[in-house]
Amino acid sequence: PPPRLTLSASDTIMSAAAAVCVARAAPRAPAAAGFKARGSNNKKHHRAPTAFSAFSASSSASSSSASASSASTSSASASFPIPRGVVTTAASAAASPSMTVPARQPSLPAPAEVTEKFWEWEGHTIRYQQSGTEGPAMVLVHGFGGNADHWRKNTPVLGRKGRVFAIDLLGYGYSSKPNPMTAPQNTVYNFENWSRQLHSFIEQIVGEPAFIMTNSVGGIAGLQAAVDNPDNVRGVVLINVSLRGLHISKQSPMIKPFVKGLQTVLRTTTIGQSFFGNIARAQTVKNILKEAYGNPDAVTDELVDVILKPGLQPGAAEVFLDFISYSGGPLPEDLLPIVPPQVPVRILWGTVDPWELVKDGRAYGEFASVDRFIELPGIGHCPMDEAPEIVNPLLLEFVEDYRATTPGCA
Repeated sequence: PPPRLTLSASDTIMSAAAAVCVARAAPRAPAAAGFKARGSNNKKHHRAPTAFSAFSASSSASSSSASASSASTSSASASFPIPRGVVTTAASAAASPSMTVPARQPSLPAPAEVTEKFWEWEGHTIRYQQSGTEGPAMVLVHGFGGNADHWRKNTPVLGRKGRVFAIDLLGYGYSSKPNPMTAPQNTVYNFENWSRQLHSFIEQIVGEPAFIMTNSVGGIAGLQAAVDNPDNVRGVVLINVSLRGLHISKQSPMIKPFVKGLQTVLRTTTIGQSFFGNIARAQTVKNILKEAYGNPDAVTDELVDVILKPGLQPGAAEVFLDFISYSGGPLPEDLLPIVPPQVPVRILWGTVDPWELVKDGRAYGEFASVDRFIELPGIGHCPMDEAPEIVNPLLLEFVEDYRATTPGCA
């Protein structure tokens, strides 16, 4: 019999549904042949405490902001303010698993207001959300099947400390969904195009270089943006970045024809539309999310609605079917070695992510461009939504670490 194909949901929440229709028996082929992180071999990794308050952590993150000096507007290589590979963070040092942290600090400012806006880009309408009026700029980039609302627990909190923009990539959320079936395969929805979108957004809407915070496949778009035009990118945070297990370079020779055949059938026949219709249901989406999240109680009806509602819009099926046929393009291990030295990269990883395994992810912390690899125990594929009380202060800490040494608003 033919080998049983795993379409792991490693790239996206929605693509997890592909794993529902096929068996999960065949292991992934190794990462690209000869893949070895090019960087320090003794880089330390950090395991974040399992529980601490965002409010106490964000207080420590904000305490250094008053002393941060204005950044130079030049794009010269940065002199990093922390030693490469040092992983003890202010946010994690503020608490330990054994200590009791007050649940809330009443003196902290209320979350910043979030407004929804639209922007025209190359003839397409792009939806984004904005919060905060001053401070360093941050652009939040969702994963496949997600949208700006997946950052709803982060945008108003980060907006206390800077100007925050959560964007819907072309094809997702409430942004335009041009039909990819009328163009050559994977020429509309790919990381190079999303990189161009991010740069145009930063130049036309943000108006200054920005920190790019990402989840899943959004991380590859963020890395591509850092490579394509580093002058616009102050730093990149990868949260459970997609390792793209179905990339052509990671498929075993026996599996390749079956992957290609299934992708072709789904993309070019009515079977694909029927398949997507079976996925785009509330209970199916809830089941997929519960697989992805370490804490199933974090999968609320609100979250299901956030993911599902845009997926019911005209054109969403074609976007989904086009992307699950995308087995080319860049990998994290292709981009991390060529990220310019003035653009720091930090990796956060939920340790119980069933799609992107932390044991595979640790190797990416060894690249020279990555300053820290921080493990988040007990958290799944979307830590920013599942555990914002942990992730928000870590994102703010990254900004504090580099705001004085990267070009942009201090």
